[in-house]
Amino acid sequence: MVLAQLGTRIDKKVKQAAEKTCKSRGLKMNRFIENAIIDKLEEMEDLEDLDALRKEPRRSLAEVLKSLK
Repeated sequence: MVLAQLGTRIDKKVKQAAEKTCKSRGLKMNRFIENAIIDKLEEMEDLEDLDALRKEPRRSLAEVLKSLK
């Protein structure tokens, strides 16, 4: 895995909360932040999938069951 550095400014209270959480749960801050970013990216991708699904034509349960036979 190739690593890259990320620098950003966040609210001091948010940083303190993250540090407190990591310390109390024995987590590394880098891993905690990386997991949070991954979770958010997956959530956003899921929302895009949901939007696409909502645009698909609807079928009745009877039609679906008939197509499965």
